[in-house]
Amino acid sequence: MIDNQSSLWSANEVYRKNSLLEKFCKNLEKKGLFKKTSNFRDLWKWSVNNPESFWSEVWDFTKIKGIKRGKIIKKNKVFYKNIFFPDSQINYAENLLVKKNEETAIHFLSENSLEKKISWKQLYENVCKLSFYLKKLKLKEKDRVAAYVPNSIETITSFLAASKNGLIWSSCSPDFGADGVIDRFSQIKPKVLITCDYYFYNGNKINIIEKIPEILKKVKSIKKIIVFPYENKFEKKIDPKYLDFNLILKKSKINKVFKKFNFNHPLYILYSSGTTGVPKCITHGAGNVLIEHNKEFSLHCNVLNNDKIFYYTTTGWMMWNWLVGGLSSGACLYLYDGSPTYPFKDSLIKFCSKEKINLFGVSAKYIDFLKKENLNFNNLDLSNLKIITSTGSPLVKESFEFVYKNIKKNVHLASISGGTDVVGCLVLGNVFSKVYAGEIQGESLGIDVDVFDHKGKSISKNKKGELVVKKPFPTMPIKFWNDAKYKKFRNAYFLKYKNIWHHGDFIERTNNGGFIILGRSDATLNPGGVRIGTAEIYRQVESIDFVRESLVVGQNWKDDVRIILFVVLNVKNKLEESDINLIKKNIRKNCSPKHVPYKIIQVPEIPRTKSGKIVELAVKKAIHGEKIDNLQALANPNSLVFFKKLYKTKTINE
Repeated sequence: MIDNQSSLWSANEVYRKNSLLEKFCKNLEKKGLFKKTSNFRDLWKWSVNNPESFWSEVWDFTKIKGIKRGKIIKKNKVFYKNIFFPDSQINYAENLLVKKNEETAIHFLSENSLEKKISWKQLYENVCKLSFYLKKLKLKEKDRVAAYVPNSIETITSFLAASKNGLIWSSCSPDFGADGVIDRFSQIKPKVLITCDYYFYNGNKINIIEKIPEILKKVKSIKKIIVFPYENKFEKKIDPKYLDFNLILKKSKINKVFKKFNFNHPLYILYSSGTTGVPKCITHGAGNVLIEHNKEFSLHCNVLNNDKIFYYTTTGWMMWNWLVGGLSSGACLYLYDGSPTYPFKDSLIKFCSKEKINLFGVSAKYIDFLKKENLNFNNLDLSNLKIITSTGSPLVKESFEFVYKNIKKNVHLASISGGTDVVGCLVLGNVFSKVYAGEIQGESLGIDVDVFDHKGKSISKNKKGELVVKKPFPTMPIKFWNDAKYKKFRNAYFLKYKNIWHHGDFIERTNNGGFIILGRSDATLNPGGVRIGTAEIYRQVESIDFVRESLVVGQNWKDDVRIILFVVLNVKNKLEESDINLIKKNIRKNCSPKHVPYKIIQVPEIPRTKSGKIVELAVKKAIHGEKIDNLQALANPNSLVFFKKLYKTKTINE
């Protein structure tokens, strides 16, 4: 409902009283744990002040299958050494395969109109069959299974089969070039690679399987390759050294045993953006992920049994892992593989209308796109749509207003933010709080979020600062792979503030009790909300013989960020149009289309510290006309003169 107190939406009394959040509060009140109010912040304060009670209640309320015993938190003075549910056991796949009936569990649609469905019963059986085959391959617990795959039913089946056996999953989306895949998978040494023959994007059929030989040359740990057809069967015979996914399912037995593993048993490995080198391998625990996602779906998004969840994502984004977690709610997952604007600009919204979606998730960039195209969806039936979640980058005020004017008036628009590091949210929506344009509604329950100044002190509303978490929480990564002494881990989260999680987002708390994310506080690029590491681009650019060195930054542009690449030439005197095209082609082929710079500019020199490191943040400030501190730390401070002049020129501002 549109509220006359300048908010855009608040839950009506019936919706709020029937919500899972309300029921959770009533349960707490019955047990004498919390005096129920309709003030979300009161509940949040209770949850962070009573973490053992809160997380134990979330386990019970969301009906986690497993053995809950012993301490809820094994405490330690060191933030990241606190362990949640240290003596408890679960099987992740068992908790997601909550039904075995003929209802649809997953519904897949491709941009080329290919459609597939699978029932809960068939999903359960296929997971059990594939897990049986993986056991036959003699894979041990914690062995890695890598996947270079589109967003498909077979991908989710493979993930659940791996997790059922206590294997560790890791996926890359097929828009990554071979180099990007190798950078990631070579670090974790997977024994099995799961892939697909091809996929579609923006009207093009793109071959995946032809990239596999190059990957196998560099990732020598891979001993078996399992391939599934994008459509119902392979167009032509696959290489006999590859294993046919469908044939495996046809011949395998159903292994119904779901062994329970430690709550903190590693589930999957996600990757950092690769800003300062090859991407860091962020390892997340099974129970940790399960309980956080259960909390977010039930208490923050009000996802009910038999609801329909549709999140537009690829398998290389953490939102894919989040989406899959929705199965635990008994909800049906909807997958869309392809371009969000093909074959029509409004394909995703029409899909929501046709399939009567209840939760629609998408990037803020997509909503911005719809706004710029001035599309109107008031003629579509979106009566079943109760929540839209937006993430990837800040959703600006005008885009909030666009949603309520042009998509649906009575909908819970929840801007959410967290990241790969926590494979969930630190700030997001809830049905107790009002929605205000440009603002995230509030904190994530059980997570002690705050805003700090540079001295490590909590700051007041309407002041910009660093997003931090002051107390341990379940979805802290259990480790980084190949980081036995936790050196990379500490440098990533605990370098800025002592024993406080520093998330790396620049943020502001509002008068309404909400938050505004102002972007990353480091050098990570975020065009369209997609995290891109500069090192990945450098590796491609500097492999070109006429490029001596390069520097890449994000330029704030029209409520988004665009990538600007600066190059110093080796021999050539002038950067030609053909050179620019070659650089872009190299990046697109070996990284992804999202990595391609908007502008490539020749520069005489790149600023460096006295220890020889290039200084991205100084250049970023220069091209935005901002003051640059610590010039004395630079070996060549005069090099910034060129970049400062660019700020006032058309070269960079058109």
